[in-house]
Amino acid sequence: MTLKFETLRLRGRRVGASSWVPALRELIKSEISAKLDEDDGLFIGYGMFQDGLPYTLQDSYDTPEEELRFKAAVLENKYLKAVFLPELGGRLWSLRDKENDRDLLLENTRLLPCNLGIRNAWFAGGVEFNCGRRGHDEQTMSPRFCAVVETPEFPVLRIYEYQRDRGTPFQYDSFLPEDSRFLFIRGRIYNPDTTLQPMYWWSNMALPEVPGSRVVVPAMDTFANWYSGGSHALAKLPLPDGEGFDGTYPVNFQYVKDHFYNIPEDVRRYECLFYKDGYGFCHVSTKRLRGRKLFVWGQCQGGRHWNRKLLGPGLDSYIELQGGLARSQQECLPMPPKTAWEWLEGYGSLVMKPEQVHGKWRDAVSAVNAALDEKIPAEQLETMLRETRNSIALKPGKIVVRGSGWGALEELRRGEKLAPQLDFGTPGEDQAPWVELLEKGTMSEVSPRSYQTGDAWFDLLKKAAPSPMTHYHLALGHFRRQDWERAEKELAAAGDPAKSRHLLHAWANVFNRQGKNKEAAEAILRAALLDTSDVSFVKEALKMLLGLEEYEKMFTILGRLSSECAALPLIQMMKAAALAHTGRPDEAEAILMQDGGLDIPDIREGENSTSQLYIFIKTEQARRAGKEIDPKSVEVPFLLDLRMSE
Repeated sequence: MTLKFETLRLRGRRVGASSWVPALRELIKSEISAKLDEDDGLFIGYGMFQDGLPYTLQDSYDTPEEELRFKAAVLENKYLKAVFLPELGGRLWSLRDKENDRDLLLENTRLLPCNLGIRNAWFAGGVEFNCGRRGHDEQTMSPRFCAVVETPEFPVLRIYEYQRDRGTPFQYDSFLPEDSRFLFIRGRIYNPDTTLQPMYWWSNMALPEVPGSRVVVPAMDTFANWYSGGSHALAKLPLPDGEGFDGTYPVNFQYVKDHFYNIPEDVRRYECLFYKDGYGFCHVSTKRLRGRKLFVWGQCQGGRHWNRKLLGPGLDSYIELQGGLARSQQECLPMPPKTAWEWLEGYGSLVMKPEQVHGKWRDAVSAVNAALDEKIPAEQLETMLRETRNSIALKPGKIVVRGSGWGALEELRRGEKLAPQLDFGTPGEDQAPWVELLEKGTMSEVSPRSYQTGDAWFDLLKKAAPSPMTHYHLALGHFRRQDWERAEKELAAAGDPAKSRHLLHAWANVFNRQGKNKEAAEAILRAALLDTSDVSFVKEALKMLLGLEEYEKMFTILGRLSSECAALPLIQMMKAAALAHTGRPDEAEAILMQDGGLDIPDIREGENSTSQLYIFIKTEQARRAGKEIDPKSVEVPFLLDLRMSE
C-alpha cells in the first residue's frame, strides 16, 4: 500500500477570490415542516441558522473554463485506488475498484461550480465531508489541512480543520491496509467547550444514476423530504412503495427528493447501490453514523438541467448516497461538552446475484445483511475503531497542505491547543483584526475583511475600546441574535454610513429583516452606487432589490455597470426580471432567450426564478394581446427550467 502526492489536471471554472461581504441573507432556508410519530425523536430544526455569518461568499466563477491544477493525495493497494483533493475541501475525488475494473464513485470530468453551498460555490462528484452546520459546508471549495501520519502497518492521510460555527476541531483519517478491499475513513469531532453544541456531519457520495440500479439499506420506513421553493417538508413513509412506486430505484422519481432511511438503533449501518448485474457500491460504518440518505434530481426537465449544469462531458446524471450523525439533514444532534464523537466508514464493493438484490424488499435486505456480515462484520468495524484511536487518531502528522488560520486564532484566544495531535499553524491575514482585538482590545481596520459570531468574540467586542469597527462588528453580533434594536444602536454609533458600503449593507439587511422595505431598498441602492465595479456586491444589491420589487432602483444600478459586468448571466437575468415587471416583456424575453436560453452558472439551487419569469413573460404577452392563458400550460425551455418540484 502506498500514499503519494501528484498533480491532478482538470478543466473547469476557477473560483475567484472570496467576497468581503458578510453573508447576512438566509442562504439555506431553515423553514422545515415535519409530520412524524411522537416516538420518532428527530431534532427537527435544531441547530439551524437564519443567516450565513460568519462567512463571506465564494460567488466569483461565472468565467470561461480553463485548465486547473490541484494537489492530489493518492492512496493505493492491490485492490483499490483512492484520490483525495485537499485543496477542494478534502474531497475524495475518485475510488477505483482495480480488482473488478470499475469506478465505485462518480468522478466528474469537469470542475463546474454552481450555487449550492453555504458560501455559494459547490461542485458535484466523489465524496464530500460536511461538518458543523446544515448544508454543503463552508470549506467545500477551500483548502483543508492535510497531513501524513506514519504507522508501522500503513501510511494514513489526515484531513482536518476547525469548524467555526461550533468551535470544534474535526479530522478524518483515511487508510488502506494491504489486503483490504475497503477504504477506511475514521472520523473524529471534539467539542472542547463546557457547553452543549448542535452538531452535524454528513458524508455525501456521488454515484452514477443508472436505469435498473437499486438502493438497499436496512430500513423498513423512511423520512421523505419534499423540496418546495427552498423550504422542506418531511413525512414518514413505508419502504419500498410509500411513494406510490418503488422508491428504492432512483430513476423512478420524477422530482427532486430526499429519503432519510429510518435505520433501527440495533441494526448495523450501511447503504448500497446495486446495478442490474448485481455489482454494488457499499458504504458501511460503525454505529455512531446512524443516518443514511438517498438524494435524486428526478426525471423532470429541471432535474435533468441540474445534472447538465453540474456534470462534465461523458456524464449523464447522478444520485447521492449519504451517511450522517443524525437520521435526517433537517436537524443537528446535541453534542455534550468536552466530548469526542468518533466513527469509522468503509467504502468498497459488494457483488451479489442480481436476483438477490432486485427481488422483494425484505429479501434483498436480508441477503445484503448476510453478505456484509460475512465480508466485513459490524464488530470488526467497531474493533478497528477502538484499536485505531491511539495508533492513528491521536498521533500527530506531518503537514502537506495548510488550511485556514481560524483554528490557530482560536488556540490563541484559549491559550491552549484545541487538539494535541492537530497542528493549526499560525493566524493569517484574515485573522489579523481579531488578533489585534485579543492582544490590544482594539479594532483599527477601516474596512472589514472577516467576521466572528461566537459568544466569546461577542464578549470581547463588548469590552473593546469603542471604534467604528467594534461598533460595526457588535451590530453584526446583534444581527445574528436577531436583536434589531441593539443592532441599529451599534450601527448608528459606527458612524455616518453615507460613504460606507459595509454600514449601508448592514443597515439594509437590518431594515429588511424588520419589514422596513423602503428603507432597506434605499440603503442597499446607496451602497451599490458607491462602487459599481464590485461585482459580488452588485449581485447582492440587485438580489435584494429584486426581492423587494424595487425595479426602478435596479435600473439605476444596471445603468452604471461596465459592459463586462452587465453581460454576466445572473445580472442579465435580473435585468430581464426588472424589464418584465415594468411593462417590457418582449425585451425581457430577448435577454432570457439569447443563445437558445440564458445559462446562469450561479443561480441558486431551489430557485424557480428563471422558469417563473419566463411564465410571467408569456402570460403578460398574452394579456397585452387580449388573450388569457393558463400559466401551467406554458412550456419552459430546457435552459430556463430549474424546477425541482411540481
